[in-house]
Amino acid sequence: MRALVCKEFAPYDQLSVEDVPEPPLGEGFVMVDVKAAGVNFPDILLVEGKYQMKPPTPFVPGMEVAGVISGLGDGVQGVKAGDRVIAATMLGGFAEKAPVPASQVVPMPEAMSFEEGAALTTIYGTSYHALKDRARLKEGETILVLGAAGGVGIATVQLAKAMGARVIAAASSAEKLEFCKQNGADEVINYTEEDLKARTKELTGGKGVDVVYDPVGGDFSEAALRASGWDARYLVIGFAAGPIPKIPLNLALLNSRNIMGVFWGAWVGREPRANAQNLKEIFDFFEAGKLKPQISASYSLDDYAKAFEDLLNRRVKGKVVLTP
Repeated sequence: MRALVCKEFAPYDQLSVEDVPEPPLGEGFVMVDVKAAGVNFPDILLVEGKYQMKPPTPFVPGMEVAGVISGLGDGVQGVKAGDRVIAATMLGGFAEKAPVPASQVVPMPEAMSFEEGAALTTIYGTSYHALKDRARLKEGETILVLGAAGGVGIATVQLAKAMGARVIAAASSAEKLEFCKQNGADEVINYTEEDLKARTKELTGGKGVDVVYDPVGGDFSEAALRASGWDARYLVIGFAAGPIPKIPLNLALLNSRNIMGVFWGAWVGREPRANAQNLKEIFDFFEAGKLKPQISASYSLDDYAKAFEDLLNRRVKGKVVLTP
């Protein structure tokens, strides 16, 4: 089978698409014929050795897939060959076939395409865990979403609206902000042209937002925290901008703000049943028409570098997928 292979930690353009042996199918595993695989910023960090975990090399990256079950390992029950499923794989997704523990595959709604399925697990799983389990977002609260046109950003815009919140979306261009409005944002801020803190305070009548969702880091993090109100929850998702901000801790003391880390991948390993319930609720939102994964672009396995470049250059509106 063909797969994208990382032989050593290095810049992503040193990956190679190769013919490799089909992976073995262990007890309790199913084989998924991959129809689409979601591309995420951590995939780039993984192959460059910059992620929280470093798998032994060589390995095949790819954290999430959508496809069709083509084989069952010993002891597998509850699924069958031919089932359409999505799965969080952590590794192995950028290939024509991926072995996945049967406990980690989830049936796809019939109305969902493979591209939509591949765009759902990581970004919506991360965002829903952040909003529901960490921030405990309540109906009627106001949330500020940074990098709102990107993958986790637009998922958060949709989910927060589905949960009854007022959404202020911040992004870097008029085109991206229009995309956010089309996906439910109530207010928008162009943080390359407007003062993020001042405009957020203006939009909230001086009160500040209840929740900040920050997958970007960099220069706007402190301004966003300062734009939050009493007992606000500041969600640390990631650092797509590159620099990790150094936040003055007195800002947490002032207004009794809460700075909360969100590491969805680790949480899934600790709380698989809670994650399964979250995915069910996300599917319920999908089937009710309250959210729809947005596909920015779809590339072949051979064109993986274009997908990675889209992410790094922040050209993505929604999600990029590979179709092995």
